[in-house]
Amino acid sequence: MKAALRERILAARAAQDPALRTANGARIVEHLLRLPCVRTAGTLCAYVGFESELDTVPFLAAVLARGTRLLLPRVVDVESHARRHLVLHEVRDIDRDTRPGRWGIREPDPARCPAIDPTEVDLVLLPGVAFDRRGGRLGHGAGFYDRLLPGLRPDCVRVAAAFSLQVVPEVPVEPHDQRFQRLVTEDGEVMLTNG
Repeated sequence: MKAALRERILAARAAQDPALRTANGARIVEHLLRLPCVRTAGTLCAYVGFESELDTVPFLAAVLARGTRLLLPRVVDVESHARRHLVLHEVRDIDRDTRPGRWGIREPDPARCPAIDPTEVDLVLLPGVAFDRRGGRLGHGAGFYDRLLPGLRPDCVRVAAAFSLQVVPEVPVEPHDQRFQRLVTEDGEVMLTNG
């Protein structure tokens, strides 16, 4: 069920007109930057979008320009599926401090960027394939964020940003799946339900 949903949403996201994707991405970034929780976060963890994902670089640049401390994830132990996980590194310059990782996704250069304890994160921007209004998130299937999120502080705000076509009625969740608290699309913040 997860695999079929992942395939369907990835195909729809990839089929977006590039100009529309760019315009909608800019609107998502505008909405994110207006969120009070983003404005007040002292240390923010995010990611560099790839392929048809939201282009997060404008968001990252704006956060850095505001003086917010920015952390980006790096995959370690890539050869071992059981041991590979994310390590967070402080990034001060997106171009100079990042390089393509194992799957072509830009990640911090550990020679330039110090590793930071995840408990220092005030807000995390989550990537994903599909999201629902109950905080359910479907990732790419590697479980990186399901392993990272339990190590964050309980008061760390979890924000998902996605194109509206990625918001579905229900994401199948399992006990280990980690939920988010805020969801932003090109139309603004999506009101979440508790049920």
